[in-house]
Amino acid sequence: MEANIVYMLMIIIFQINFFLGKCKELQQLNLFNNKLVGGIPEAICNLSKLEELYLGNNQLIGEIPKKMNHLQNLKVLSFPMNNLTGFIPATIFNISSLLNISLSNNNLSGSLPMDMCYANPKLKELNLSSNHLSGKIPTGLGQCLKLQVISLAYNDFTGSIPSGIGNLVELQRLSLQNNSLTGEIPQLLFNISSLRLLNLAVNNLEGEIPSNLSHCRELRVLSLSINRFTGGIPQAIGSLSDLEELYLGYNKLTGGIPREIGNLSNLNILQLGSNGISGPIPAEIFNISSLQGIGFSNNSLSGSLPMDICKHLPNLQWLDLALNHLSGQLPTTLSLCRELLVLSLSFNKFRGSIPREIGNLSKLEWIDLSSNSLVGSIPTSFGNLMALKFLNLGINNLTGTVPEAIFNISKLQSLAMAINHLSGSLPSSIGTWLPDLEGLFIGGNEFSGIIPVSISNMSKLTQLDVSRNSFIGNVPKDLGNLTKLEVLNLAGNQFTNEHLASEVSFLTSLTNCKFLKNLWIGNNPFKGTLPNSLGNLPIALESFIASACQFRGTIPTGIGNLTNLIWLDLGANDLTGSIPTILGRLKKLQRLHIAGNRLRGSIPNDLCHLKNLGYLHLSSNKLSGSIPSCFGDLPALQELFLDSNVLAFNIPTSLWSLRDLLVLNLSSNFLTGNLPPEVGNMKSITTLDLSKNLVSGYIPRRMGEQQNLAKLSLSQNRLQGPIPVEFGDLVSLESLDLSQNNLSGTIPKSLEALIYLKYLNVSSNKLQGEIPNGGPFVNFTAESFMFNEALCGAPHFQVMACDKNNRTQSWKTKSFILKYILLPVGSTITLVVFIVLWIRRRDNMEIPTPIDSWLPGTHEKISHQQLLYATNDFGEDNLIGKGSQGMVYKGVLSNGLIVAIKVFNLEFQGALRSFDSECEVMQGIRHRNLVRIITCCSNLDFKALVLKYMPNGSLEKWLYSHNYFLDLIQRLNIMIDVASALEYLHHDCSSLVVHCDLKPSNVLLDDDMVAHVADFGITKLLTKTESMQQTKTLGTIGYMAPEHGSDGIVSTKSDVYSYGILLMEVFARKKPMDEMFTGDLTLKTWVESLSNSVIQVVDVNLLRREDEDLATKLSCLSSIMALALACTNDSPEERLDMKDAVVELKKSRMKLLM
Repeated sequence: MEANIVYMLMIIIFQINFFLGKCKELQQLNLFNNKLVGGIPEAICNLSKLEELYLGNNQLIGEIPKKMNHLQNLKVLSFPMNNLTGFIPATIFNISSLLNISLSNNNLSGSLPMDMCYANPKLKELNLSSNHLSGKIPTGLGQCLKLQVISLAYNDFTGSIPSGIGNLVELQRLSLQNNSLTGEIPQLLFNISSLRLLNLAVNNLEGEIPSNLSHCRELRVLSLSINRFTGGIPQAIGSLSDLEELYLGYNKLTGGIPREIGNLSNLNILQLGSNGISGPIPAEIFNISSLQGIGFSNNSLSGSLPMDICKHLPNLQWLDLALNHLSGQLPTTLSLCRELLVLSLSFNKFRGSIPREIGNLSKLEWIDLSSNSLVGSIPTSFGNLMALKFLNLGINNLTGTVPEAIFNISKLQSLAMAINHLSGSLPSSIGTWLPDLEGLFIGGNEFSGIIPVSISNMSKLTQLDVSRNSFIGNVPKDLGNLTKLEVLNLAGNQFTNEHLASEVSFLTSLTNCKFLKNLWIGNNPFKGTLPNSLGNLPIALESFIASACQFRGTIPTGIGNLTNLIWLDLGANDLTGSIPTILGRLKKLQRLHIAGNRLRGSIPNDLCHLKNLGYLHLSSNKLSGSIPSCFGDLPALQELFLDSNVLAFNIPTSLWSLRDLLVLNLSSNFLTGNLPPEVGNMKSITTLDLSKNLVSGYIPRRMGEQQNLAKLSLSQNRLQGPIPVEFGDLVSLESLDLSQNNLSGTIPKSLEALIYLKYLNVSSNKLQGEIPNGGPFVNFTAESFMFNEALCGAPHFQVMACDKNNRTQSWKTKSFILKYILLPVGSTITLVVFIVLWIRRRDNMEIPTPIDSWLPGTHEKISHQQLLYATNDFGEDNLIGKGSQGMVYKGVLSNGLIVAIKVFNLEFQGALRSFDSECEVMQGIRHRNLVRIITCCSNLDFKALVLKYMPNGSLEKWLYSHNYFLDLIQRLNIMIDVASALEYLHHDCSSLVVHCDLKPSNVLLDDDMVAHVADFGITKLLTKTESMQQTKTLGTIGYMAPEHGSDGIVSTKSDVYSYGILLMEVFARKKPMDEMFTGDLTLKTWVESLSNSVIQVVDVNLLRREDEDLATKLSCLSSIMALALACTNDSPEERLDMKDAVVELKKSRMKLLM
């Protein structure tokens, strides 16, 4: 037979179709593992007696011949590891004699026939893995009752796992990993007692892990990692006595690690990483002597490690417990794990010193003890670890010098000791001893001395960070030999230039580093000048930070060649000359910082070519001329600092069109002209400083529209006229400085509404009248008001007392006007209105009822006919929302104003009460985060509210529609807005207002994504002394406080509870009535159970493991979820006030933005 195979191999190379036709008796054809090319010849299909066909591991292309079903005696069909394409012919599954089909590792596509097993009852092995097959796994697969092996891994199968597979009583291996399967694991699957391998990893499976898996007594490998499984780890796993490998990582499992796992005496691999598992690690785990790998990283495990941790683990090769809450000291008995290759304990709370016994683990290749609270020195025994490739001891409290022997571990590829208190100098031969080093991270320590020249011998080095130490001397010119270098951070040392008056020469040598992306040399006393050869640095350079280096001379024009620069910082130097126009070539630039120099001349218009520019800092120079009007064409600009220059002329009106600008500082210049109304267009502005200029005219009233403004300084100008009453609408204002102007009139009482105002200065003006004494004014001192003309008020303001006689005389005058003029006129008007209304009712005409009389700032009254016209007769195309109480339509009024019109369904019981409630509640309240009622239309059979239109729809739409997304900052901003609205309703209204129905559909977003709370249909008004009110009105299930739903008790704390639930929902993207919440498991209890593992709770789209600020984001999200839990305390008295909630959320936002 072997001679026949060799003969066949020879003839295939020549004329395979011809010769195969002559081999009618051939039973086995094995051409496995050759270099055959071309397609599979159709002539093979004529070998009617063929039983085994092996063509695997060649370079065959094309499709599988459709006539394969002619081989009715075929038992083995094996074509793996080729480049076959197209569909698998359905006829193959009609070969009733087939025992083995192996087509893995090809490029086959299409789906499998649902009846694939009806004509093929003998099939024992089916291997179609590593192709591009799609569709659902056929339910008919359960008819192949003899199957022992199924491998459909690494394809694109979708749908659920057919439960019929549970009927395959002889099945030993089931591999379905790396597909897109959904649903739960069928319970029947674990009734297969013969199953030895089950691999379902990397799918989208969910639900709990079935506890009946204990029936699979022969199971050796169980892999369910990278899915969406929830619940706890079944204790029944402990009865799988033959289990050798268990992979459950990257799911959403909770609870503790079952002690029963300690019964698995044959276990080699135990991987439970990246879940929400909490509690201590059972000591029984460390008694499984067969264990080779333990992976529990990225959970919420707590407690300490047993002192005899490795006493019974002689075979352990890797131990990964990183990213948990483990504490205590590191056991010295770690040295007993003599086979250990990987030791990762980073991001925990371990304390004490590093055991020197770890240095006895001669096979160790990877040590990561970073981000703990370890103290003491680095053990000298670490120098014995000659197999070590990765060592990270960063972010601890280690002291002393680094043992020189560590620098002699020649296999080291990464050495990280950043952010400790290590001292000493680097050995002169470091570059010779560490030839394989790719990353050296020692920033944030107390190292001193010079950088050894030998460091340039580390030819594989890609990242070098020696920042924030006390290194001195010159930077070696030979750093240019590090041709693979990508990151060089020398910032925050005492490096100097070789010759103080000359160019900084080491920069020129870096032109050889073709992969250099980040070059940070700031905060060093280099002095000298920047060479024009800077322009010859690698084109790949993305950031060049050289601030506070005492550089002199001009900015080299060659810098314009670095066209991939994203960040350029030359600030706080001694640079002179002008800003090079060639900077306009840096089209990718996002940050340009050249503040704090001695640059002169005008600001070049070429900077306006930088359309990606977000941060422009040119302050503290000697720049003159005017501000380029084209700055208004920089759409990405968020910060513009031009302060402390000698700029003159008017401020370009184009600046006011920068809708995304957050900070504008033009202070300390010679700018003139008036402030136009267009200033109010900057809706996102948080800081506006125009102080110390020559600006004149009146303060525009439209500045009151800047509701994100936190700091406003217009001091030391020539402004005149009154302080706009509209400043009372600056609801975010924290600091207001209007001092040293010519302002007149009174201080508006509306400023009392600015609850965040901490600093106020209106001194040195011509103000008069009474100083307000409510709101933030109770905390201001006399310094805020001195040097004005005729202010009066409370004694602590150190101004004269207000003249009560004048106020009495004024009241007498007002009383006369009211009594003898207004009352008679008012009575006459009332009589006329009554007659008109009576006539209209008599003629059965509708009576539009405006709400002008009780709601300030409303639109003129509107009729039913006008609403019909505005909404195209309430047409379907205008319908934007519907509910049990009515419909909401988008409309355009006759004056062009776009509005939302809420039409109440009067047939619905309670609709009329809801209409009246909304009207009553909205009387006299106004806040930037409440939906404003413009007017209403009311008659006997029609009730409608006309509301401000919110073009971005509801928060619910943005959370749950697949084509909308809110990032972390956007969600936080929205929830701060909602909290601010509730704070106003609960604390700043004449009556306590309880919303009673807070949920995502009642939070609407305007065109600037500012949130507005809507729908006051079941809102309750309480008096200031009334803490609670009995009611039968219910809100929405899932959001209601316990006392609201069970006893009907309503208070402001009911809203706080609803807000807490909403806060969880927004950041977890889970509805409180999600199907996963059954029995005692609710959104609240779920978040509570995972409070130490916020990464398991939050929306997966908010975090990426590659995020540089992942730790900050996780910290903020933990704070937010803790706040949510504090809001949802079962006891109303223990819940937070909304005032405190707003403060905490703003702290979280500040962390994220720093």
